[in-house]
Amino acid sequence: MGNRIAHVTSAAALIVSLLAMVFSMADVTDAQKKKKRSGKKGGKPSRVVRTNKRGKIPRKVVPAFYEAECNPESVDMGTWCIMSGPVGLKPEDAGKSNYFFATQRCVEIGGYLPSAGQLVGAAPRIKLSSTLDDSPLTASVDQDATDGLKDRREMSSTLTTTAAGGASAGAQGVSDGSTGDPRQGEPNPVPRPANPTPETLQYVTVYDNKDIGGFAGARPVTQPEQFRCAFQKAQGTETVDKR
Repeated sequence: MGNRIAHVTSAAALIVSLLAMVFSMADVTDAQKKKKRSGKKGGKPSRVVRTNKRGKIPRKVVPAFYEAECNPESVDMGTWCIMSGPVGLKPEDAGKSNYFFATQRCVEIGGYLPSAGQLVGAAPRIKLSSTLDDSPLTASVDQDATDGLKDRREMSSTLTTTAAGGASAGAQGVSDGSTGDPRQGEPNPVPRPANPTPETLQYVTVYDNKDIGGFAGARPVTQPEQFRCAFQKAQGTETVDKR
C-alpha cells in the first residue's frame, strides 16, 4: 500500500513539473511575439557621436561606467585627479591670479579649484607649496634667490569672512530704476552700489607643512596667489591647458 502511494505521489510531482515547464515556455514565446510585433529590438538604438569644436567627444555622451585616467601632469587621488604643480601663467597674466581668475581658469580647462580639505588631504602625495624649511623633495620650496626667498602657500576654493553679517560676503546692490511692487504698495527701493569683490570675503590658503598639511591664513578674493586645479575622473578625461 505504501509503495503504491509513493508511486502516485511521484507521478503527480512529475506532472506538476511538466505543466510548469510548458507554462514557462508559453510565457517566453508570448513575450517574443509581442516584442516582434512592436518592432523593437533589445538595447538603445545606436547614434552618431560628433566631436565638439575642440575635436573632443562631449562628456554627456560618455557612458557612466567609463572611468578616465589622470593625465601625466596630474596625480591620481582615486576618484579625482590633482595637478602635480601650480598652474603656469603667461607673462601678461602675472599678478592677475586672484580668486576669480583661478576659479575660471580651472573651469576653462575642465576642472575646478580644489578645496582646502582636498589640498590638505593631498599633501602627502603631491609637492604642495611650503615654507623654506620644508624638504624640496616632498614640497614645492622657493630655491630661486634672484627675486628673494619666500615661504609659499596655495589658494583653495574654501571661503571665509572676516566680519559678521551677510554684507561681508559681498552685495548685489540695488540698480537704478528698480521699482517696488505696486500691488503690494511697496515703495521704490533706494539705489545702492554693488560690492562684488569685498575685502571681507577671503579664500583659505594651505601649505605642505612637511606632508602634514597646514593652514596659512586667508587672503581677500582680489589678491593673487598660486593655485592648481583638480579634475573628476568619472565620465571623461581632463585636459590641462599648456598655456
